[in-house]
Amino acid sequence: MEFEYAYRGNTAVEHRGDRTELSFSPDTKRPPTYFSGDLRQNVAFREAISALHSVVVSDLRFKPKDKTAYKAWAAKQEDADLDAIFAQRQQVASRLKVLREELTELERQSARRMGPFLEARRRYFNYLYERNKDFWFVLDPVITVHPDEAFFECFSQDESSYGRLGASYEVFQNVGEFSCGTTNIDYSSPLYDEFQKIRSYKKTRFEVDPTGFTTKTGEDAAYKEVKIDLPDSWVRGFLQVNSAMSLPATRVTLHPMDVHNFLFVLKRRKEKKGPRSMRYQLKPGQPVKVLFEPWNLEVTCPRSIYEGEGSHDIRVWGRRRLLILERLIPVAKRFTVHLLGSGMPSFYVADLGDLSFTLGLSGWTANDWSTAGNFDLMAPRTEVDEFTRRRVFDALKETWREPPEALAARLGLDRATVLGALGAYTQAGRAIWDLNKNVYRARELSREPLPMEKLRFSNEREEKATRFLDAKAVMVQAQPSNVDGSLELKGTVREATKVQRAALRLDGDQRMVSAECTCNFFQQNKLFKGPCEHLLALRLQHSRSYRT
Repeated sequence: MEFEYAYRGNTAVEHRGDRTELSFSPDTKRPPTYFSGDLRQNVAFREAISALHSVVVSDLRFKPKDKTAYKAWAAKQEDADLDAIFAQRQQVASRLKVLREELTELERQSARRMGPFLEARRRYFNYLYERNKDFWFVLDPVITVHPDEAFFECFSQDESSYGRLGASYEVFQNVGEFSCGTTNIDYSSPLYDEFQKIRSYKKTRFEVDPTGFTTKTGEDAAYKEVKIDLPDSWVRGFLQVNSAMSLPATRVTLHPMDVHNFLFVLKRRKEKKGPRSMRYQLKPGQPVKVLFEPWNLEVTCPRSIYEGEGSHDIRVWGRRRLLILERLIPVAKRFTVHLLGSGMPSFYVADLGDLSFTLGLSGWTANDWSTAGNFDLMAPRTEVDEFTRRRVFDALKETWREPPEALAARLGLDRATVLGALGAYTQAGRAIWDLNKNVYRARELSREPLPMEKLRFSNEREEKATRFLDAKAVMVQAQPSNVDGSLELKGTVREATKVQRAALRLDGDQRMVSAECTCNFFQQNKLFKGPCEHLLALRLQHSRSYRT
């Protein structure tokens, strides 16, 4: 999926003796969006924008070691061992010597010819990574200006972490003219180093530059065109996390020192086997307890009392992404955790006073098919006709942000209809639920509407699995194991006149480690091409019943 941007110049940071000026260059192809003001909370903004940078560059996907050199050595060693055996035969010893010399000379010539190319390639990629990390980024951050605040949004390279930095206008003084809307901003790695120079004793001017929207005449060298070809999975992951923000969740308030203790455990230890989860153990009126597996190390949070209803035991994975929050601990007043359920996305909202930082995490760091069920986040929740949906969204754009109850009262609609309409626009990337202020906000992720029919499912099997559930054609039974924490699912899926029998086993990290199905797709491919639609339906049905 290709995105096109046009920037007038680059985002710049200028440091002087008594002040710092931040000027962000917006996308001129989108409706004019600009803002300017002087920062009151310089240090908190510096730490928050640095944490946002950590989300932009985050990539915790497994990277296998480069064994090229070892394999080359092993091949030569094997040849040497074979040579030693063959050398015992006098009749071929002399011939082997000649051939070995010829081969050595050929390898020497090959290394001499390929050497400059390999060295240049290595230096080129090192140069890109160290000096121009822009090429390693996926999508420039998005900034939205609303009547009450301006906020940045970004999504990580590994498609698993979402960051949002909201700055209320109380953060600023001498606020100038502004125009509400959403735009992308030009962003590059050197900006991070410039952000570190922000100081409390210096006046800092924050500006989304409005001059870029002046009329362009002829070939203006100041304008630069940028085209980014994003994988569908990246856009789908962004929408899934956004959609999950508006779902009901279990809320936990944590003291900053409790979050510090979590990170202390993660930095002091390294897991060598699964399960690699954090288990939130919540009981009303009691301190929050978090169990770190596989060490079974329990961290009690005496400063954080769970005030919700009912007892909960919720497991989340991909916990090392929480290190993004490390810089926020000294400036945060509290952290509010929103847990959707075991293996589901979770959100950590840092209260920085007039600033807020939201870190959204997908269920797993590896957001691939082994997690299964993520596409269910994009499923329609309430059927609302097109006219009503447009009416609700147009009303939201009039005020830019509004609670669903107020919007329903203003339009004379029931709350469920409004929530259904806004949920559809949230899934389409055109609205967002603000976890910090509990309001819906109008936010267009892209200049053109996203192709939702293409983005909802990554393959045909996911679409078929959803149809089975809609038709109530899935029966599933769960058998948990008390020995290794695994879970076995068995059931049937009714498909037309046939009944397919399926079974699968999930390990302690909720990964599908084995499966069986009577369908033709599984019999031919097993799990080499991912699970069949019947296995997906089985797991999705269990996930839905578990959440309810």
